[in-house]
Amino acid sequence: MAPEHAPIEMLIPARRRSLGGFEVGRVLPYAQRRMVGPFVFFDHMGPVDFPQETPRAVDVRPHPHIGLATVTYLYAGEIMHRDSVASEQAIRPGEVNWMVAGRGITHSERFEKAHRQGDRVHGIQAWVALPAEQEETAPDFAHHEGADLPVWNERGVRARLIAGAAFGLRAKVHTHSPLFYAHLDMAAGARAALPGEYSERALYVVSGRIACAGQSHAGGTMLVLGRGHSDFTAEEPATVMVLGGEPVGERFLFWNFVSSSKARLEQAKADWRAGRMKLPDRDHDEFIPLPESPNG
Repeated sequence: MAPEHAPIEMLIPARRRSLGGFEVGRVLPYAQRRMVGPFVFFDHMGPVDFPQETPRAVDVRPHPHIGLATVTYLYAGEIMHRDSVASEQAIRPGEVNWMVAGRGITHSERFEKAHRQGDRVHGIQAWVALPAEQEETAPDFAHHEGADLPVWNERGVRARLIAGAAFGLRAKVHTHSPLFYAHLDMAAGARAALPGEYSERALYVVSGRIACAGQSHAGGTMLVLGRGHSDFTAEEPATVMVLGGEPVGERFLFWNFVSSSKARLEQAKADWRAGRMKLPDRDHDEFIPLPESPNG
């Protein structure tokens, strides 16, 4: 007898949001589902084609974070990261920028390749909430290239483990709570499954179309799955992100700040408004002001 398939608890569509110079597909947080495991934010960037001499207005100017780790992962293009702990690092496809905000960090994301020669940019930016006892940890930044990210090929699925532990593998990215995050490229007809050892799990269809639990789902859709067996099949060539982990408790969000304490959010807002958060050394000539509304 085949195992009972995990129910689809929720479907979350990517909603279009403007970042000023370009749009993203905002998936998390969602009104009916704020988090999946420790993942508290999930943006699908692009694909967007920037022409040569793209203006600097598309850049994400210096801005602050607290209480989380940001995870940047690209399928195409290049983004330059600079932050207040003296990091300066371009990220390219198949690499990971993992930035721990902790008690506070500022950073910018610049499309410098696009400014010079044009570029096609496509990727995901996710935020992972830190456990309450580590929310005020020292800020840090790590860049990981191919050797740190296990890759495997199996029956039409080429996969890369971005962070955490799953499928019998562990990435070298240092995480703060149990989680998994992986990129799957699937040939038509290929089948994959979510790891079963985590309390909360989801998959996001980046492109193509998959079948799961007897339903068909197109790109731009996140499926949050309950406990149990959870396989899915590519109905056509598809790119899928799988993610999840153990819950870290309720989190409050305002703009780029994440915390288990509303009072801590108010302190972060006051610190940014008053200029008490250090800007990146090589990128301190401009910044994004504190917005009036939490969505910026």
